[in-house]
Amino acid sequence: MKYRYETDLSVVDWDALKAALVAGEFCNGRTPEEYRRSAEGSHLNVFVFAGEEIVGNGRILSDGVCNAYVVDIWTAPAHRRRGIATEILRLLADSVPGQHIYLQTDDAEALYEKAGFRVQPIGMSRVVGSWLNR
Repeated sequence: MKYRYETDLSVVDWDALKAALVAGEFCNGRTPEEYRRSAEGSHLNVFVFAGEEIVGNGRILSDGVCNAYVVDIWTAPAHRRRGIATEILRLLADSVPGQHIYLQTDDAEALYEKAGFRVQPIGMSRVVGSWLNR
């Protein structure tokens, strides 16, 4: 199957992205509008299409100098293990030369190690107030 990798936000149907994430059990509660705003606030976004269907995405946040953070790496279940996430990671990493890239994963250590990431000893997080201000 041929995949198309896009970085242009204008090609994204945000409702379709939300529906794909829900179907792929990767939705964290954001609305389509919140997904759009998250994308607009990112350094780079990669969206993957099979025909007109969105089957993958990822984004990277960056301070533009030395630190970047990869988030929202996702591939639709029917399209996994075909190199999509690896290519998303490559495109994102290539956009931040010289920067330290950090990410957090619950269950994909092997994928990220294969892409050159290494386990760091501690990661911590905190939500200020309530999640998504709800």
